[in-house]
Amino acid sequence: MPANSTTAEIVAAMRSAQRIAVVAHVRPDGDAVGSVLGLALSLRALGKDVIAMLEDGVPANLAFLPGTDTVIQPGTEPLNIDLAIALDTATHERVGEKTKALLDAAPLLVDIDHHPANPGYGTLNLIVPTEPATGQIIYNLLSEHGLPIDDAVRQNLFIAISTDTGSFQYSSTNARTHRIVAEMIDAGLDTAHLAKLIYQSYPVRRLELMRDMLNHMEFRAEGRIVSWQLKQEVMDAISMEPGDTEGLIDTLRMIDSVITCVIFEDIPGGKVRVSSRSKDNRLDVSAVCAQFGGGGHRMASGARMRGPIEAAADKFLQALEHEVRRID
Repeated sequence: MPANSTTAEIVAAMRSAQRIAVVAHVRPDGDAVGSVLGLALSLRALGKDVIAMLEDGVPANLAFLPGTDTVIQPGTEPLNIDLAIALDTATHERVGEKTKALLDAAPLLVDIDHHPANPGYGTLNLIVPTEPATGQIIYNLLSEHGLPIDDAVRQNLFIAISTDTGSFQYSSTNARTHRIVAEMIDAGLDTAHLAKLIYQSYPVRRLELMRDMLNHMEFRAEGRIVSWQLKQEVMDAISMEPGDTEGLIDTLRMIDSVITCVIFEDIPGGKVRVSSRSKDNRLDVSAVCAQFGGGGHRMASGARMRGPIEAAADKFLQALEHEVRRID
């Protein structure tokens, strides 16, 4: 990993730019959307002209966040920006083909992330793998340098942190995480209301997905591995929308015998999206995902594989079972 830039250098770049694009990865999750909007809203309060852009837009489950109505998807017109900032995106290509094409014209690119595999593709880089969420890095950056933090910024960064820590359950959650939330509550943030919106406001189709998952989950390695194949016909039958699967894998993690779980999902182009989790620190799922061109965190990682889904699942699960049996 290349040496990080200082936070002072990154903030100086933000202060000196006037027109700024803030982006994150395709299929954005809570950390991606919350980080983009948290930083974008702070920079707008600073008087900057900020473009918040996500290749796939904002998923329906996060549409309640303040500022989502300002998020755009990339077009073909040049952005004419002074600065591009990529958040929560382990590789430059993960911002999406159209977004990357627009960002490539920027004279300066800042890369802020917490994925350990991030090679530091920015002109300036701030990669902190010890942080549980990019939203936590953004909050620390804003706080340290006195950049604006109002209620809308707090809402977005709280959702970023809460979702990427599994509602503060994952081992990556640290003492600073809880102190940040305490600071937000002290400032008046209604975390109970936000928790209701993100964790207790699911559409019926999500429960239909959960029903399919519980009916078709499969076990291997004496119950230590559990997996589910989310097939295209199921998505079509319930009219699934982006964001509907967010957090479903945590239901599989609840099983007492399970130390690792995987969801395989059909995606366009005959490919399969792999999402994996580990409950045992001895089992590095990112190493398994790396065998298939993916990566991420030790305890949470992903990959893209060539379909069909049954063949992809069998290949991945064989490799995963090999690693599970190594830690016996």
